Amino acid sequence: MLTVPAYSTIGIPLIPRPMPPAAAKTACATVLCADLHGYDRLAEQLPPSLVASMLGAYFAILTDTVLEYGGMVFHLAEADMMAGFGVGDTRHTQIHEALTAARTIQQRFAPVRSSWRKEHAVVAGVGLGIHRGEVAVGTFRPSEHTALTLVGDAAHVAAQLCRRARAGEVLLTAAVHLAHRCSWRTVGAVEPMALMHLPPLKLRGRKAPIDVWCAPAARRLRMGTRH
Repeated sequence: MLTVPAYSTIGIPLIPRPMPPAAAKTACATVLCADLHGYDRLAEQLPPSLVASMLGAYFAILTDTVLEYGGMVFHLAEADMMAGFGVGDTRHTQIHEALTAARTIQQRFAPVRSSWRKEHAVVAGVGLGIHRGEVAVGTFRPSEHTALTLVGDAAHVAAQLCRRARAGEVLLTAAVHLAHRCSWRTVGAVEPMALMHLPPLKLRGRKAPIDVWCAPAARRLRMGTRH
């Protein structure tokens, strides 16, 4: 299994551990990506200091939940997050943990979303995407800082899915869905997560559509559409 740093709730290495070399290592990972829908309007309407405070609450939910379920935060940028589960572990995909984390994020963000709408007239929501596949775990070193990230088609697909998900939804690929259905009994779940099979989805830059499943929002949100 790859050796990677533990992350705090703001995505900064907390515990010094051996870092991989500058050359990227190839591994399998379950990639969870998040996108804050409505961020553009939020940033336009509100003072930057208030936006920073609101993003702090948003990222705290994301990162705390990822860490709680055994994942690692690899990337935080403006309103996006990329996390990895079971990175480099050939025995445990941690797909169930990633799905549980995704569902928990949506549950924990719901009251925050409601307060934003009530206090600031801002309509926002989180879109989440999950895919598992081969990635390169690479380090990028501008000046004295080192950034560890996941690169490859699996990360790219998860990132696109979170943007295509409607607010409150989790989109996942067929590979993740199949693994979830096959393994839910072994992890003590009462029942597999309720998922809807969507029509094939065409993602930017990919030749063929992909098979996608959706964990729908707890309630229908009039926000965002699929193209």
